[in-house]
Amino acid sequence: MSEILYGVIAAVISLLTAGILFLRVQRINVVNEDVKNIGDLIKEGAMAFLKREYTVLSVFVIAVFVILVVFIDLDVFGIIGTSQGNINMSISYLIGAAGSALAGYFGMAAAVRGNSRTTEASQKSLNNGLRVAFSTGAVPGFAVVGIGLLGVSVLYLVFESATVIAGFGFGASSVGLFARVAGGVYTKAADVGADLVGKVEAGLPEDDPRNPATIADNVGDMVGDTAGMSADLFESYAGSLIATIALAVAATKSISSDLVILPIIVSSIGVIASIIGTFLVRTKEGASMNNLLWSFRIGIFGATILGLIGAGVYISAKGMDFNLLWVILFGNLLGIIVGTATEYFTSYEYKPVKWMASQSETGAASVIIAGIAVGLYSTVIPAITIAAGILISFTLAGGTVDDPIMGLYGIALASVGMLSTLAITLSTDSFGPVSDNAGGIAEQAGLDPEVRERTDALDSLGNTTAATGKGISVTSAVLTSLALLATYATVAGIDSLNLLNPKILVGAIIGGLLPFIFAGLTMAAVGRAAGAMIEEVRRQFREIKGLKEGKKGVKPDVAKAVEISTNGALKEMIVPGTLAILAPIAVGIIPFLGPEALGSMLAGSIISGFLLAIFLNNFGGAADNAKKYIELGNHGGKGSDAHEAGVIGDTVGDPTKDTSGPALNILLKLMAMVSIVFGPLFLGIGG
Repeated sequence: MSEILYGVIAAVISLLTAGILFLRVQRINVVNEDVKNIGDLIKEGAMAFLKREYTVLSVFVIAVFVILVVFIDLDVFGIIGTSQGNINMSISYLIGAAGSALAGYFGMAAAVRGNSRTTEASQKSLNNGLRVAFSTGAVPGFAVVGIGLLGVSVLYLVFESATVIAGFGFGASSVGLFARVAGGVYTKAADVGADLVGKVEAGLPEDDPRNPATIADNVGDMVGDTAGMSADLFESYAGSLIATIALAVAATKSISSDLVILPIIVSSIGVIASIIGTFLVRTKEGASMNNLLWSFRIGIFGATILGLIGAGVYISAKGMDFNLLWVILFGNLLGIIVGTATEYFTSYEYKPVKWMASQSETGAASVIIAGIAVGLYSTVIPAITIAAGILISFTLAGGTVDDPIMGLYGIALASVGMLSTLAITLSTDSFGPVSDNAGGIAEQAGLDPEVRERTDALDSLGNTTAATGKGISVTSAVLTSLALLATYATVAGIDSLNLLNPKILVGAIIGGLLPFIFAGLTMAAVGRAAGAMIEEVRRQFREIKGLKEGKKGVKPDVAKAVEISTNGALKEMIVPGTLAILAPIAVGIIPFLGPEALGSMLAGSIISGFLLAIFLNNFGGAADNAKKYIELGNHGGKGSDAHEAGVIGDTVGDPTKDTSGPALNILLKLMAMVSIVFGPLFLGIGG
């Protein structure tokens, strides 16, 4: 158990790195007053939203804490049959929820300071802008890893129980889901309002200061693509560690075996490798999109190779099965293959997006149809890759049909390997919204067009890396969810799921249905919130004389637009988040269904959920970059009919890639975590 202290040390190093990077960004002086004022306005709106969101979520967290104490830990009604006799799991839940909130806060705090400083740096050179934006993105990257690794390591050292640390994962998942949905609804409500009224109806440029929704859109990038994403990946990181530890305990019947320690060590090595990898990210003035992409790839690949070398040395030193290193390697390869496939289908450097952009010449409908086709096609490579990865990881780890536990451990370990360098991967992901905001600030401040050209190059890069990050996130979600499903099966004593059994089949159908209901709820939520924003922007253009024309001294009512997005996001997050928690509980306690049907429900949700997430993410990513490809001067460029069609296509794709798609990842893992935590209750009710 003492080796878990290495996880604590690595976590502290990761948090210190995040702090140093934060101070480095903070020290950059913003000289231009307009840039500073706009940045402060975005910061004020973002932090106000986060405060209100966390106030609402704190009520939910306390309510769940009480439920866990009453029904699980203390078993006051004697349903479970054997009282836990303590509140360790509930305490773990609170810590996980707090960790998720902190991850989101650190991501936001860095981003709202780094966006204006990226604008300032981009006035000097493209490389300066890249370095500042990347350093800003690295803050949540290292903070997320540090908090996750510290939480899991310390809780396991203290309680020495895989069941207890499952509570940590439940807290992380529940808060992460609400944060992801709320952030996604906020940013897309503002974005849709800004685009449809400002760009399409009024003919205003991107991020025009006359548009009332512009600042709300900028704030949305922070709350959705930074704070929400940080909470999302915090949950993925913690969930993979928890599932792997739980399966190791089940396989070895020991709380301190080498297999239990291995995921902590692999993650610890990944922290050091990620720190080294950050120093490899740099570019030069006038770099192409491919050059910019390779600047990130060098950093990520470098960190991955160093992580693998470190893991190999540890496995050899401990005399463990060397096949476990190959499992970790395959986990990394899965992420790279799916990420590369995502890049192919979403970057305007490649044929699918160029073809999609060409369809703009015949109207918005053609763009959307093409985007749907691209999104559907894009599921093929990830599905085949993940299927192959599951089989290979299962076999290499020593799993068999008769004794699958080590094979399931291998699948979980592959997920840990994929996320071991999350610190630098998330850095490239968080880079995108910071760069996007930097460009918006440059436009509103009226800076030299060359500055906007540099920030647009960084924004396009960020759009691709974000799509790639979503691909990796989906892949890790599938592997982690499968591992959590296996963990639930051990808790519930389920050996197999026979689809010829009607209740098992019904459970699988319900599970397959849930991601579609969830996606529908989140898409509808964006539609309702965006509708209110559209009407508000139209009202201001209509009633504030001289606003649309840009009359000197006339300014939009920014606060009203921010308030609309905030209220809409907080209201709309409730139903989807509640569904994710209540659905597995309902299936688990219904007499006809019960624990076995719940297992098949989880399996069905994983299959449909991951394919739907890939489709939604890539359709939206392709639509966004198709619009950007047109704006580069292709097919008529900005202001053309083709550009208008591209903007509409992008507007449709925005909620799919930034709200519904990413939130599905958390849905899958949250339902599994709920099943694990409440499993004893289901078994007690079933008898």
